[in-house]
Amino acid sequence: MPEQRARTYHRNRVASTFSEEIGAMLEGELSDPRIAESYVTEVVLAPGGKSARVFVAVHGSEEEEESTLAGLMTARAYIRSQLRDRMGVRHVPELTFAIDRSKRMTGRMDELLGRMRKRDRKREEKTPKAGASAAEQVPAQAVADEIVAKPLVAKQPVAKLPVKPLPLEPKS
Repeated sequence: MPEQRARTYHRNRVASTFSEEIGAMLEGELSDPRIAESYVTEVVLAPGGKSARVFVAVHGSEEEEESTLAGLMTARAYIRSQLRDRMGVRHVPELTFAIDRSKRMTGRMDELLGRMRKRDRKREEKTPKAGASAAEQVPAQAVADEIVAKPLVAKQPVAKLPVKPLPLEPKS
């Protein structure tokens, strides 16, 4: 099936326009006190254009995230009508909002990597030079066991893809 570049391009343009307009509304047009300081990270438009998921990052605690999400879900009819007026289109997709926690996860990963580097530096400082006595040296197996015992990232199951059997006889 051929790639429909024009449709994909149009969908991406519409999604970026939604992102800009909803972001502008979040900056000051929505007067709901439940909505904390936040910004739009991504808008994912469904292939048919009937619905869109708006990912929002909130500066604050999890309670503020929940209250912001509740406020946005309450204000989505107003947001749709404003988008319809501003963009001059007949149909605005049904909006659903979701909290984007990717920035927090990235910060946590950076923290874990920093800890790992700090631990490695300490190990290098403790590891004696080649001329040190055997009693002062740390066995390499103990270091390897410690690394294996403390994984940094939890292992996630790998998705199994369906396997299509190959034909036994070649086609002529």
